[in-house]
Amino acid sequence: MRILIIRHAEPDYPNNTLTEKGFREAALLSERLGKRRDITHIYSSPLPRAVMTAEPTAKKLGRSIVTYDWLEEFRGRLTDMSGEDHISWDIRPREWTSVPEAFDVHRFTTGKMYDTGTTKQQYDLVTSKFDKLLAEHGYHRDNVIYTCRENTDYTIALFCHFALGMALTSHLTGISPVLLWQSMFLPPSSVTEFLTEERVKGEVVFKCLQLGDTSHLYAGGESISPSGLFPEFFAGENARTQVGYPRDDD
Repeated sequence: MRILIIRHAEPDYPNNTLTEKGFREAALLSERLGKRRDITHIYSSPLPRAVMTAEPTAKKLGRSIVTYDWLEEFRGRLTDMSGEDHISWDIRPREWTSVPEAFDVHRFTTGKMYDTGTTKQQYDLVTSKFDKLLAEHGYHRDNVIYTCRENTDYTIALFCHFALGMALTSHLTGISPVLLWQSMFLPPSSVTEFLTEERVKGEVVFKCLQLGDTSHLYAGGESISPSGLFPEFFAGENARTQVGYPRDDD
């Protein structure tokens, strides 16, 4: 089985929709994914920017979209070193790199900052729901290994959000989500693809083929949106808000 984790296209947050560019991105994405007849299931965050991104692909494939609340943006929060409340993935480099536990997927919620707030509860909720979905497809988690009676050759697509997608990637790979949130980027409409590797009959691991791929945008002559990145160069003040979207959302 293959899993596609797809971030929504460029958002228009104030109007709870996509930008004109975002709709172009979703259309180009559908040209790419609409050729993949192996996609048998489409799941989405219920937020409009995710559903609107999924709709052109679902239409081309003739598939329905199933929405799950747990695919909404990662809502975990914590208290940073200055005592301010923040979403779990909005932490300045000097702060998160000073927490040794942040580098360990099994211990990241035991270190300072990450042991406050709701990060652990949210991560556990999202990953348990994800495992429940995979179990419905016949894959049952045993640490990072999944057992299955019969490996399948179809693909499921999940349309979601940056921090949520990184939490799922963390769960599949055993990499701390803190490292993924802070050192990797999923551009709007990007595709992250995992496939099963079955070296022992009935036991699979999911291996990442591509992370944040935007080849459909290159093919269509569309630029990559910076929505979700902090400024590339220092802008005269210490950045707390990322480019193109509000502080507490993605």
